[in-house]
Amino acid sequence: MRVQDIHIRGTGVRLPGSVTVADAVASGACSPRVAAATSMESVAYSPDESAAEMAAAAARTALRRAGSAPEDVDLLLHADTYHQGQDLWPVASYVQREALGNTCPALEIRQMSNGGLAALDLATAYLTAGHGSCDALLTTGDRFCEPGIDRWNTDPGTPYADGASALVLSRRGGFARLCSLAVLADPELEPLHRGDEPFTKAPLSHRVPVDFEAAKRSFVGRVGMSYAITRAHTGQQTVIKQALADAAMELADADWVLLPHFGRRRLDAIYYRPFGIDPSRTTWEWSRTVGHLGAGDQFASLDHLVTSGRARPGDRCVMVSVGAGYSWGCAVLEFTEPPGLHID
Repeated sequence: MRVQDIHIRGTGVRLPGSVTVADAVASGACSPRVAAATSMESVAYSPDESAAEMAAAAARTALRRAGSAPEDVDLLLHADTYHQGQDLWPVASYVQREALGNTCPALEIRQMSNGGLAALDLATAYLTAGHGSCDALLTTGDRFCEPGIDRWNTDPGTPYADGASALVLSRRGGFARLCSLAVLADPELEPLHRGDEPFTKAPLSHRVPVDFEAAKRSFVGRVGMSYAITRAHTGQQTVIKQALADAAMELADADWVLLPHFGRRRLDAIYYRPFGIDPSRTTWEWSRTVGHLGAGDQFASLDHLVTSGRARPGDRCVMVSVGAGYSWGCAVLEFTEPPGLHID
């Protein structure tokens, strides 16, 4: 989808603390094998803040940097993957109450690690259709803690991190313009994160902590590894090609490629080698100190480019995501102003 007159106006993150991989190995929480395969240095860690509280903090930062008042925001979308801090509870309404205090629609997006770009796609369509006259606030947040999640072993190729990110999308201008968006789903891969277990009556009824590797083994055992890999690569390739075509560019033209915060071996296998992406064009050196933020990797990496001063006017950036389900997303944006004008 080609996009016109939609801009990124502000970003924010909340990363409350961190734990080093070396310390996790020393304590026995992370195996040396996982540490070597991921090449991560540390992961963001929240000892007490819930996902919802972190999301509200990131939202306040993004709104302040964007200069957006509550009356400017016509839509709030909150993307997440795991427990937000309360049961049977509308987390988007909490973020709205804490960060905005207005009466616009506030909705939760649950599309796993593709949730951020799914929210970006929906908010862009909402503003473009004329349902809102000004801004949309997009937030993400997760706290991957025990007993449900073992951040090192639930998904061994990707250490999970605690944190939140936020982005203000606007029709009023900003430091970057959104050029194109593409999203795609392939439900044939849905069992990859479900496996063969029967449906249950309550959360965490099968095993604690959650074991994605067991689910993947069950699915691959039925369909074969090549089937799963081929469909996964095809889905990601399709959205990248579509977004790039709509932006009239090639991947090689991008100054920055923002990828999921996976471990290094997984990034090599899924992105660097298949798509010819040089890690120097990504935020790897930073993301390896943060870990996987669920739905928030792309927004958080964008915030890093902005706050670190690495992005320059004229730079083009491609954001890429994938989530269990299976779904993929890709967005192209161009920096149009010095991002430093929009940070504290």
